[in-house]
Amino acid sequence: MEGSPSRKGGGDMAWGGPGPRMSRLGSSPMAWASCQWQVQQVLGAWWSRRGSLLQPRQSKPAVREGAGEGAEGKPFLLEPETLSSHPPMSAFTVTSFLYYALPALGGYTLLSLFFLRRPHLLHVPLHRAFRCQLAAHRGGSGERLEHTMEALENSMTQRPDLFELDCHLTRDGQVVVSHDKNLFRQSGLNKDIQDIDYKDLPLYREELEVYFSPGKFAHGSDRKMIRLEDVFQRFPKIPVSVEVKVDNEKLINKIATLVKHFDRNEITIWASSKNSVMKKCRVANPEMPTSFTALRVVWLLLMYYVGLLPFFSIREKFLLCFLPTIINRTYFPFRFSALNKLAAAFTKRLIMRRSLIRHLEERGIQVVFWCLNEESDFEVAYRLGATGVMTDYPTALRHYLDNHPQKPNQSNSDR
Repeated sequence: MEGSPSRKGGGDMAWGGPGPRMSRLGSSPMAWASCQWQVQQVLGAWWSRRGSLLQPRQSKPAVREGAGEGAEGKPFLLEPETLSSHPPMSAFTVTSFLYYALPALGGYTLLSLFFLRRPHLLHVPLHRAFRCQLAAHRGGSGERLEHTMEALENSMTQRPDLFELDCHLTRDGQVVVSHDKNLFRQSGLNKDIQDIDYKDLPLYREELEVYFSPGKFAHGSDRKMIRLEDVFQRFPKIPVSVEVKVDNEKLINKIATLVKHFDRNEITIWASSKNSVMKKCRVANPEMPTSFTALRVVWLLLMYYVGLLPFFSIREKFLLCFLPTIINRTYFPFRFSALNKLAAAFTKRLIMRRSLIRHLEERGIQVVFWCLNEESDFEVAYRLGATGVMTDYPTALRHYLDNHPQKPNQSNSDR
């Protein structure tokens, strides 16, 4: 029949079909050829229709501008077919996509899923100098005044794996342990640390609200601000995460010098949310392990969701990340409740992925969720397969861990 594919063995090749391979697709190759021809006719007609719809309607034939008159005194007219700039879609293009692009996409997806679960086939797991299950946030700021020696001593009774500390530089060049750049919240003095000598720093207030437990307050007899050097001298074997919140190259170099002096390269972690700061930290002491910055977390999630994460090397050894379920409960990153609810729902779907956490764990990257102060949150974090939890209440977390021992690579039991 004219206009239909030939029913002989090679006839379907005229329509861009697979030709001799048709016999592999089933016991009725002629039925398949007929179906394929009909689909191609529909697609071709649709494409032609689309092209005609894009052209303006002409009430009469177009006249070529500037054209003279013909032999009979009539203007030259354009042929109707010259008005269409969208030729019919080639059926070979559709068939090529079906036979080449789809198998390639399927193969890529399978490879990505395979290596996501077996990263050891592509990467040697990172060396772990220690394993962090219990991290004391600001030294344990829910049980004693934050960042004081009393808080650190109190946390030591709970066998912590890590102290999380923040650092700033005084006017006379001393690295002090303090969360805030300005002293008002902590002491009542509205001055920046960088504008005061260490000996003139004020005492902490008698009580401080626990940031991640709104409405609760910590007290303590020790109200003195301490130096990072004091921490390294008193606890030489305890791992410490040092967060640098300001882009101060002098501060970064001072911290790097202290870490080298006390021989703590493997057990002191660079932490910062800013990528520019982390680059300077890595230059100052490249032997210290690093944690993910905010920008690197975005990169991590992007690579995970497009399926490329198994094929990239990762230089960080720690992912210190908030647990999305605490947003709008104990953590309020935005001023408006509606935004907090939206952030909680969005980040919960984005971050709380067992397969992602398992993949990082198997590559030697420790995942520690902050800042969790309730047993229900401890349960959520460890069920996701997290390495550890950062808390303001180390006593409560130690009690939970003693009653619910965690096994390494627990996330292998992922559903």
